[in-house]
Amino acid sequence: MVRKTVALLLLAGLAAVIATAAFGRTAVSPTLKGTVGPGFTISLKQNGKSVKTLKAGTYKLVIADKAAIHSFSLDGPHGYAVDFTKVPFVGTKTVTVHLKAGAYKYYCPPHESMMFGHFKVT
Repeated sequence: MVRKTVALLLLAGLAAVIATAAFGRTAVSPTLKGTVGPGFTISLKQNGKSVKTLKAGTYKLVIADKAAIHSFSLDGPHGYAVDFTKVPFVGTKTVTVHLKAGAYKYYCPPHESMMFGHFKVT
């Protein structure tokens, strides 16, 4: 009887471990890579390709700001406006962004007239 109880307890523990492994995983957010500078360039890429359209959701945004005269900002629908880097910051910043459906613009505020890009979220 004791052997049967121990076996059932071990089986229940194993089932709990399997359930946790199967259902307890956290979702990994897709990564977007923003780059500003060193020249008068700005880009936003996913898997090495320029972003034109994304699905609504959560993304990891990694920004490489390569010049003290530039910064990286993002504007979107419903008043969404975030300055991720500011002059004179140089370096890399990683943030989590929640993008809703609508039109977005990424740009360098000091040089917005020539350093910008657009994408849509569906």
